[in-house]
Amino acid sequence: MQLSHARRNSLITGVTTIALAGAATLSLALPQDGGTAEAATTVTSASVDGLPATPTAEELRAQADAAQAADAAAKLKAEADAAAARAQADAQAKAQADASAAQAQAQEQAKAQADAKAKADAAAAASRSQQRSALNSASAFTGTPQQIAAQIVPAGQLQCFTNIIERESNWKVTATNPSSGAYGLVQALPGSKMAAAGADWRTNPATQIKWGLSYMNATYGSPCGAWKFWQVHHAY
Repeated sequence: MQLSHARRNSLITGVTTIALAGAATLSLALPQDGGTAEAATTVTSASVDGLPATPTAEELRAQADAAQAADAAAKLKAEADAAAARAQADAQAKAQADASAAQAQAQEQAKAQADAKAKADAAAAASRSQQRSALNSASAFTGTPQQIAAQIVPAGQLQCFTNIIERESNWKVTATNPSSGAYGLVQALPGSKMAAAGADWRTNPATQIKWGLSYMNATYGSPCGAWKFWQVHHAY
């Protein structure tokens, strides 16, 4: 059967269109050159269909290195903190030890000073007691007035005491000042004052010397203090 000219042209056009469409589809499906082919076959870590990406080996190594570095830093910090804590504890312990040692030393010094003072006070008290005992026993002294004075007056004060007595009475137990009435070795005024040292004050040189020494100590601090005053005023 023969086709009409119009129908034959229509068939040719349809076939041509289908051929062109197939060529276009094939062109899109096939790579156009070598570069696009590599891009199509390259596998990346991008997610596919919403699933998590799989880390690459390089990313895994980077994560491991970061974790190791963090652990090392944490360990160093812990060691540094521990060292600082030990140093602080050592410093506190040393400070406490030093304070305790200083306190103990201060206590020892205070005790030593107290002991020394107690010994000195005891020695002074014993000396005073011996002196009072000797002064209260006038009969225990024998010899000349000068010799008795050497037994009663402290050695360091004896020369000053002697200087005064030589000028006041020249060692005469009954010496009497005709104008004032002063009496005895030490020229007490009135002489009856010496009764405080003993009832035999008129004739016993020891009693007069005891009273004179007591008077000089009470008034001038010592016989040497009395002698300094005497050199200025020629009396005491």
